[in-house]
Amino acid sequence: MKAMILERVCDLNVTKNPLKLADLSMPEIGDHEVLIKVSTCGVCHTEIDEIEGRTPPSKFPVVLGHQIVGRVADRGKSVKNIEIGERVGVGWIGYSCGKCKFCAEERENLCDSFRATGRDVNGGYAEYTKARADYVFRIPDSFTDEEAAPLLCAGAIGYRSVRLAQITNGDPIGLIGFGASAHIVIQMIKYLYPASQVLVFARSENERHFAMELGAHWAGDIDEKPPIKIKCAIDTTPVWRPVIYGLRNLEKGGRLIINAIRKEDRDRQEISNINYAEHLWLEKELKTVANVTRTDIREFLELAAKIPIKPEFQTYDLTEANKAISDLKERKIKGAKVLKVE
Repeated sequence: MKAMILERVCDLNVTKNPLKLADLSMPEIGDHEVLIKVSTCGVCHTEIDEIEGRTPPSKFPVVLGHQIVGRVADRGKSVKNIEIGERVGVGWIGYSCGKCKFCAEERENLCDSFRATGRDVNGGYAEYTKARADYVFRIPDSFTDEEAAPLLCAGAIGYRSVRLAQITNGDPIGLIGFGASAHIVIQMIKYLYPASQVLVFARSENERHFAMELGAHWAGDIDEKPPIKIKCAIDTTPVWRPVIYGLRNLEKGGRLIINAIRKEDRDRQEISNINYAEHLWLEKELKTVANVTRTDIREFLELAAKIPIKPEFQTYDLTEANKAISDLKERKIKGAKVLKVE
């Protein structure tokens, strides 16, 4: 089968084509696994973090990609509840132990044995992949394969962020950054919290216009002061500076959620600019999102079909994965990026 593989960690500012087209053997499935013929796979900023070593793969070569949509081509002998030919999706969570205290508390995203799709096991930048049957999800019929791919991470981790933000209908809500995840989150917030004003902070003028098209009440640059203070904010950017401004814009007792697996190091010194009185005092809270659970993905897919959420996306051929990564790195984005594999 054809696959785009990563053979080593590298700097994308130096290495422009980190992924290599290769012929790999078909995955061999175990008793509890399914073989999936991949149709589409979303491209996520976490892939940039993997390539550049902020969350490095546990093996090389590795097939990246954790927003996978395809059809079941085969199943292990212990798999009973998934039929061959059925359309399924695979997200970032590929395995958790099911026995530790975090798994027992339905926080399997914090499990010490957590394995990530496309990092610790091969993902969806390939014609076929395999996954444990209890970590795949049925895709609602209302979504095309291209629409469904970004829902599996950009949407699901956005859903977890909204849950962690503990929003009350009517709270002013800030979205910091407006890429693949945030443009889905705003559709979710408009549905769940119709009385809340959504204020968007984004560097790109195009992203700010896009936010207004999707119903934002106000959109400004990252460092602009909004017309009102924000009760809850969700940061989806890969860097630290927007977090500092986001904390400044919170009202008393406000909460800021960082929706990112990793932050880039290039502006780490910005953390030293935190002023306690301006950014943290008066019981402001800062919370990070760590991975997703299967419940997050399952519940979000149901909600997305009900709303219904319609992701904006740009498609690339599997062999154009390097271009998709480069465009994402250079923020040439409106919505999500999706590889068409089939």
